[in-house]
Amino acid sequence: MSSRSFSKLLLASLLLAAGFASLPPAQAQQGAYPQKPIKLIVPFPPGGAADTIGRIYGEKLSERLKQPVIVENKPGAGTAIAAEFVARAAPDGYTLSLAPAGQLTLLPNLNKKVAYDPVKDFVPV
Repeated sequence: MSSRSFSKLLLASLLLAAGFASLPPAQAQQGAYPQKPIKLIVPFPPGGAADTIGRIYGEKLSERLKQPVIVENKPGAGTAIAAEFVARAAPDGYTLSLAPAGQLTLLPNLNKKVAYDPVKDFVPV
């Protein structure tokens, strides 16, 4: 399998979820989204396939939205650290997560102490 095929496969297997991606009505009336830089949280260390995909996606998103997209790596705890960070972010659509499916499906079922609710705290994009 070529690295390009692997990247596409990995990208297809990852969810892009936004921490509260829907804009509140008051903000929607103030102007078009986005009006400031966006954070893209990657739950894996720098240098790996997920980081590379996050940076490619961030670059394309930045070009399309005409706003900087800052990629932040938050590895650890089986991706729970990144998920908790995104869940605690302001509900304004400016913090996105490159989230593997297990972060939202398996991890909350394997560990009842995760500090986020995969249904209530995230909106798929």
